[in-house]
Amino acid sequence: MYRLLNINEKNLEYIVLESADGNSKAKLCLSQGGRIHQLVFNTIEVIERTEPSIYRRNYDSAILFPFANRVKNGEYKFNDVSYILDCNEDGRNNALHGLVYDKMFECISEKLTSDFASITLRYKNDGKSKGFPFKYDIELHYKLSKNEISLTVNICNMGKKIFPFTLGWHPYFKSKNLQESSLNFKSNIMFEVDKYQIPFRIIDFNETMPFQLKDKKLDTGYKLESNQVEFLTPEYQIKIKSNSNENYLQLYTPSESNSIAIEPMTGATDSFNNTIGLQTLSPNTNYNVEWKIIFKNSTTKTTNSLN
Repeated sequence: MYRLLNINEKNLEYIVLESADGNSKAKLCLSQGGRIHQLVFNTIEVIERTEPSIYRRNYDSAILFPFANRVKNGEYKFNDVSYILDCNEDGRNNALHGLVYDKMFECISEKLTSDFASITLRYKNDGKSKGFPFKYDIELHYKLSKNEISLTVNICNMGKKIFPFTLGWHPYFKSKNLQESSLNFKSNIMFEVDKYQIPFRIIDFNETMPFQLKDKKLDTGYKLESNQVEFLTPEYQIKIKSNSNENYLQLYTPSESNSIAIEPMTGATDSFNNTIGLQTLSPNTNYNVEWKIIFKNSTTKTTNSLN
């Protein structure tokens, strides 16, 4: 039977979902936007624990809503009304990574069986956020099994006005050796950015797959031609799948660790201004997206596909 543990560490609330043998587990931080603090499959740490005090610097596994990545200068216009968000990116004067990454989520349901553990977390916004005065509920449904975890994000517009949004996820995946790791994804275009990491031009992307990560420094966005991305490491392989109709990808390699952020998104960076992938949600309606991580041990030489 799968287990659920409630933990308080350094004044932060966590819930741990864990298999009976302890070999697979997901540690979720309710105090920091309901994010995955640690993810382990078959004793292999896929999403590495990081010090919670640096979370505001790296946003690891943050849920990105109502916008994914950046809004230039925190300014946008919607239905002829101008809005100004708080700019929380030092040195670039952008609004960064949405508005729920630091919110407290509550557990509203759980289910434990011999095959999986699932949990639903919720945050209710009162519609008084600076620059986004729209009332909404957001629910995160996690389901963990031996070699898979899914995250379904459900947004409900609880107010009386339509609002714009994009949705994203910011997990960092650990590799024993990033220099010997690679990615598989289908894309024909990438977004060229200015010095503030704001896209200003779409250019052709013609990289041969698998996309080798050796000596790569990335903070780059792509429009995907499929709904999946594969990450291939010497120790394990994962497939990240989405059920979104349109799929975008942001890749980021931090300088201080042997990891890579593989960020699925429903729209591009600065979508509140460039409208690439931007959607709207009417009052009393819902939107949901599912992201799924499928794990496989690398018991043989790394291949180009998990299929």
